[in-house]
Amino acid sequence: MNPQSNPWLQHLTTLGARLNPDGTEITDFGQPEQELQAAAQATILVPLVQFSAIEAHGEEAKSFLHGQFTNDVNHLQPGNAQLSSWCSAKGRMLVSFLNFNLGERYRLVLSQELTPAILKRLRMFVLRSKVTLEDQSATLGFLGLSGPQAGAALQAAGLTVPEASLSTTTQDDTLVLRLPDGRFMITAPLETLPQLWASLASQATPAGLPAWQWLDVQAPLPWVTGSTQEEFVPQMADFEKLGGVNFQKGCYPGQEVVARTQYLGKVKRHLYRLKSPVALLAGEDLHSPASPDQAAGKVVNCAPDPAGGYAALAVILAGTAEDLHQGAMTGPVLQATAVHP
Repeated sequence: MNPQSNPWLQHLTTLGARLNPDGTEITDFGQPEQELQAAAQATILVPLVQFSAIEAHGEEAKSFLHGQFTNDVNHLQPGNAQLSSWCSAKGRMLVSFLNFNLGERYRLVLSQELTPAILKRLRMFVLRSKVTLEDQSATLGFLGLSGPQAGAALQAAGLTVPEASLSTTTQDDTLVLRLPDGRFMITAPLETLPQLWASLASQATPAGLPAWQWLDVQAPLPWVTGSTQEEFVPQMADFEKLGGVNFQKGCYPGQEVVARTQYLGKVKRHLYRLKSPVALLAGEDLHSPASPDQAAGKVVNCAPDPAGGYAALAVILAGTAEDLHQGAMTGPVLQATAVHP
């Protein structure tokens, strides 16, 4: 992602945004520690440039998507969204995403780095189905809003606050989603984002991606990225407990593996929150003396912790959480707590 060819990123840099070396993430707005503290205590506004969208429309869009994903698209009502995933034939998660029912079309919000490959693969399954899949990367942008004054900030910007979890409101072409933990994700055309940003930033502290990722850890909201693609069966990431898997719906790729894993009770890895003295990388293996022959876990995502050190989500093997290490058996000790004990 080249900020020189992206007017929205260019605009953000004029406002003080700082990007990582490859230009794919906004690290901060010049005050990373203060932004992180604001994420824990105040109201923050974050450019979610790590996300992109695929839209599906056509008379068979619903049935096509229902036959591909782990969640029940048939019963997803207009004005609502759901957490879901798309799996390989082996039941491994290719991507996790939010699926919005926009009435005449569906919008999938997913990791920007995965969007081209996921779109290409999805199109291979269309065959004769009457559905069109389109990449919205060049037209849509995303903002994140969190904190005690988030609702007031939305109202001051002329937007309606969605009341229920995973419900949406729409004003012109701007869509607001309430996430399960109370944060808001805002989707709008790229050309309208500067004005929308200015309005919301008058009520909230601009912050970089690490602040939002820390909130993802607290939520919890495990996003599959390029570093963790095809590493987890959905239940390993607690997706069924987060509402991302429906076991009553019909077939989809990997459904037999996912169902068999569930009903035979063979899930030995689950989602944990970690506290670490060192930064962890998505996809990094974790180790434990209790599992000498294989990695004891894998990091999903990590962010600096306002309280010090780092916080992360990781998929951990049962029986290893009490003696978990980064890098090697003798590496830094990690504190692990099950998300769903």
